[in-house]
Amino acid sequence: MKIIETRFAELHGQQRKAFVAYITAGDPSLDATVKLVREFEERGVDIIELGVPFSDPVADGPVNQEAAMRALKNNVNIGQILDAVREIRRGSNIPIIFFTYYNTVLSYGLERFVNDAADSGLNGALVLDLPPEEAGEYKKLMDQKNLDTIFLISPTTPEERIEIIAQNATGFIYYVSQMGVTGERDCVAEDIPAKIQAIRSHTILPVVVGFGISTPEQVRIVADVADGVVVGSSIVKKIGELSDTPGFEKEVGRFVGTLTQALKGV
Repeated sequence: MKIIETRFAELHGQQRKAFVAYITAGDPSLDATVKLVREFEERGVDIIELGVPFSDPVADGPVNQEAAMRALKNNVNIGQILDAVREIRRGSNIPIIFFTYYNTVLSYGLERFVNDAADSGLNGALVLDLPPEEAGEYKKLMDQKNLDTIFLISPTTPEERIEIIAQNATGFIYYVSQMGVTGERDCVAEDIPAKIQAIRSHTILPVVVGFGISTPEQVRIVADVADGVVVGSSIVKKIGELSDTPGFEKEVGRFVGTLTQALKGV
C-alpha cells in the first residue's frame, strides 16, 4: 500500500474523514514551511498539499497568488522545495503532495522531477493544467516510482471524462466544489452530495473536496458527504497576516486546529 492509500484506510477504520491543508511552499520561507508542516501534523492534519510557486497560477485566487509571489521573490524553486520535503521526512511520515502547474515541472525536467520527487519522500502530485488525456509520459513515470497521480474533477466535468479521470487517478480524486479560482466563499455548493455520488459510481478512490472551504462549519458540512476536505486560502491568508511575528507558526497551527476539530464526530 502507498502512504496516501494507507492513510485513508486508517481513517476509514477510525470512522474519520481526512483533513488536507494547503500552503504555498516558501511563503514566507522554506524554513517556515517545514515548521508549519510539523505544526499542522500535531494539530491533526492528515495530508499536506504544498503549492509550488508559479508566476502565472491561473487556478489560484488572489490570496494564493500573493503567497506565490512572496515565495518567488525568495527565488524558491522545485529543487529547494524537494529539499524541504527531505527535511520534513527526518521526523514525519505525513503524506505530502505537490499542487503545481506543468510548466514548472517541464522546466525542471519531467524525468528528473519524478526521480527527485521519489528520492525526497514526496508521495504524489496534482498538476492542475495537465489533463489525463495528455499525461501519458508523466503518468507512466509517476507509476514507476510509486507516486500518486491526482486529478481534478469539476462541477461541469461530463460523465465520460469522469470515467477517464477515474481510470488515471491514484491516491484520491480532487473534486473542485465551485467553479472559478481558489478562495474563501460564503457558502458551500448545494450540489456537492450529488456530484460525489456520480464520481463514486466510477471509482473506489476516496473523493476529497476543495476550493472555497474555509470555516469549521463548512468543513463539517462537506465532511458529511466527502472522504476528505481541503482548506487552503484561509490558512494561506493567516500565514500572510502573521508571518512577521516571531514563532507565527504556532499561531497558524492554532487556527488550523479549529478546522481539524470540526471533523470530530463527523
